[in-house]
Amino acid sequence: MKTTVVLADDHKVIREGLRNLIESQPDMEVVSEAGDGREAIELCEQLRPEVVVMDVAMPELNGIEATRHITSECPDTKVLALSMHADRHYAAGMLGAGATGYVLKDCAFDELADAIRKVADGGRYLSPRIEGVVLKDYVERLSGGGGDTVFSVLTDREREVLQLVAEGQTTKEIAADLHVSVKTVESHRQNIMDKLEIRSIAELTKYAIRQGLTSLE
Repeated sequence: MKTTVVLADDHKVIREGLRNLIESQPDMEVVSEAGDGREAIELCEQLRPEVVVMDVAMPELNGIEATRHITSECPDTKVLALSMHADRHYAAGMLGAGATGYVLKDCAFDELADAIRKVADGGRYLSPRIEGVVLKDYVERLSGGGGDTVFSVLTDREREVLQLVAEGQTTKEIAADLHVSVKTVESHRQNIMDKLEIRSIAELTKYAIRQGLTSLE
């Protein structure tokens, strides 16, 4: 039996390259591809793959929020983060959301293949450069120096709204995306600003980038 894999990355060229590399392995099969976090969630609920290779920074819904949903609703599906960011916020966000592996995009393909096999078998995998970042974050949290994060301050829906605001969507566009009223979006945005003590969209955008909700690539 081949390990079934879903690829989630907003860059089509990267997905095509990953598909070709993964399907060159005799024990792996790419069953579908997603261009954003919402699509990744839908595919996992439909196909129940063994592994999702998940980009962290994606538009509409980032990989962290998508991972949180997938690990909750599809517990047999393992999430392997694939990112260009060797950053504590991205790594801590993905691992905290339930990912069991984190690989950097500049890694050799053999490393990615090994990581897929390891997480599919129930293990964990971290790229060597990420191990030190995660350890440092863990030590800071134990010492109380980690501070509040977007995940401890805002609700799931507030984080969704924050990402879309940071990506430049209007209130009407956000309401349509989330299937809620304009008034509800305005209320969420005000709550976000109150909780974060931020008073401008520019500062909200900077905060979202620092916290790993979006990279605006």
